[in-house]
Amino acid sequence: MSLDIEQIALHQLNKRDEQTLDVVLRDTLLTPNAAVDEMMAELHRVYSAKSKAYGLFNEDSELSAALRSCRKGDDDFLSFSRAATGRLRDELAKYPFAEGGVVLFCHYRFLAVEYLLVAVLNSRSSMRVNEQLDVSSIHYLDINHADIVARIDLTEWETNPESSRYLTFLKGRVGRKVSDFFMDFLGASEGLDTKAQNRGLLQAVDDFCTEAQLDKNERQNYRQQVYTYCNEQLQAGEEIALDDLSEELPPWNDKKFKEFTQEQGYQLEETFPADRSTLRQLTKFAGSGGGLSINFDAMLMGERIFWDPATDTLTIKGTPPNLRDQLQRKAGK
Repeated sequence: MSLDIEQIALHQLNKRDEQTLDVVLRDTLLTPNAAVDEMMAELHRVYSAKSKAYGLFNEDSELSAALRSCRKGDDDFLSFSRAATGRLRDELAKYPFAEGGVVLFCHYRFLAVEYLLVAVLNSRSSMRVNEQLDVSSIHYLDINHADIVARIDLTEWETNPESSRYLTFLKGRVGRKVSDFFMDFLGASEGLDTKAQNRGLLQAVDDFCTEAQLDKNERQNYRQQVYTYCNEQLQAGEEIALDDLSEELPPWNDKKFKEFTQEQGYQLEETFPADRSTLRQLTKFAGSGGGLSINFDAMLMGERIFWDPATDTLTIKGTPPNLRDQLQRKAGK
């Protein structure tokens, strides 16, 4: 599966002081070669593997208007990227955490879909040993930790303008402020709520099991079937499809799972991305806080693990050997 670069531009934002970001603009597009192809393939791979938020352009989005003009041929890609970098600098300069970086705009095709990917990439320093066994420092693009990235599905945007998911972006490692400034730059708002869709699916599964009056083992088997399907979709980079999931699951009183979700009004999309952390709740209980972390298989609830909601007490019968060993050594002191 090849990634075909149509056009790619690089510019630079340099932090001069606490208040100023300087812009360095290229005068020409980057010429695709083996190194450029490898860089974009890696960026595409890393971005595709990360959890993303979905969005759509606002009506007054300057970037959207400029991109549309570029797509019509009224403006060229280099000019579009240079002007957009200037707007990005203006937005980024409003925030004290602004550090600048390499600004990348890439128009590419992957699996017959056109994309525009916009990213701010940081550089990192490292050491290398050459053939003469001399040590020297090198700088490299830290693609694996890129967190200021957005991608527009141009095909979806132009063929289905009512969509709420043609734009994706990363929320960032340092909190909402990163995505806030990037969304301001894009002139976009959050669209499809992936976590809400996955939470709705989990609620529908639990309610379906309750309606069907499944016993504990049947309920757990049902949840495991849902998890298996969703996890396979996640691993394959595919979305959860309600029709396909419904076919995987046994019906209740001749009623399929999808029919149940529609009748009960869960407002689930026909297809939506899988959210790893939410889906894990189908088979696991997990939580942390106050110096305590707990993670256990859902099937243990009521067998080896018991929760008393009145006292908020969790009772565990039979501790893991490595934990028991630590407790015994501590008690022996």
